[in-house]
Amino acid sequence: MKSTLLTAIFFATLAPAASLPASEPRTTFHTAKIDNVSIFYREAGSPTKPTIVLLHGFPSSSHMYRNLIPKLAARYHVIAPDYPGFGYSSQPSQAEFDYSFANLANLMDKFIDSRGVTKYSIYVQDYGSPIGFRLFMKHPERIRAIVSQNGNAYKEGLSPFWAEYLEPYWKDRTPVTEAKVRQLLTIDTTKLQYTAGFRNPENVDPDAWTFSQATLDRPGNADIQLALFYDYRTNVALYDEWHAQLRKSQPPILAVWGKNDPIFSFLGAEAFKRDVPTTEIHAIDSGHFALEEEADQIANIVLKFLSKNVR
Repeated sequence: MKSTLLTAIFFATLAPAASLPASEPRTTFHTAKIDNVSIFYREAGSPTKPTIVLLHGFPSSSHMYRNLIPKLAARYHVIAPDYPGFGYSSQPSQAEFDYSFANLANLMDKFIDSRGVTKYSIYVQDYGSPIGFRLFMKHPERIRAIVSQNGNAYKEGLSPFWAEYLEPYWKDRTPVTEAKVRQLLTIDTTKLQYTAGFRNPENVDPDAWTFSQATLDRPGNADIQLALFYDYRTNVALYDEWHAQLRKSQPPILAVWGKNDPIFSFLGAEAFKRDVPTTEIHAIDSGHFALEEEADQIANIVLKFLSKNVR
């Protein structure tokens, strides 16, 4: 009797625990060649489900979405590319590639087409916003919903940071104004973007800013970033056109914002309601890269929003 009981206990320890939660969908990693540029991207979820395209900010890459992707992928098909000169995508020279937001958007448009995606929602953050809004302007009928997480599209959202660093550079591109802007490429500034305004900076994995800085430190990357800093003025010039299209199309919009962001103020989130009154707005007690601290909270908000607006 005792031997039988011990045998049963032994084999019970080998059996899988019935209470273990189901695993999250696996994220896979790919490279696509678009116009001779290698675009790295992360993908998860079934392509039969509605697609969400995650467009990253500066100085990050699809790496910023590493914690969000599996949380969305149980219900959605998720694609997160790296732009040329960012993350694991290739870095063609400026002679080979025009580093402008218009060209980045055109390349992302071709990349999305290459994946066979014809309708999709966009999740935009920082640089992802001008790229995403250019896609929206080109194909408003394709965009099912817009999620903006510290992805600015209004002058109200431009914090004093812009007047201090970038507006002088836009007005007069000289060695003096460039020297000021080059400060934005240092490890101290990168780390600041990942910690300023955070409720608990110790929640941020240092791999985040270390990986972003590795991109900035690649030979030739500084000049690419300077070109994009200068070209950012074209995004601000397009704001009125974006707003007009928003008023016309009235897409579902979610603005989920790290309210302590020193770069894009919370006023940028609130401004969406002026053109799309149904905009859903959430203030997150965090900073610019709020996903580093509040991925679970943001994922839950996004999933609830999409369940109401994307089917």
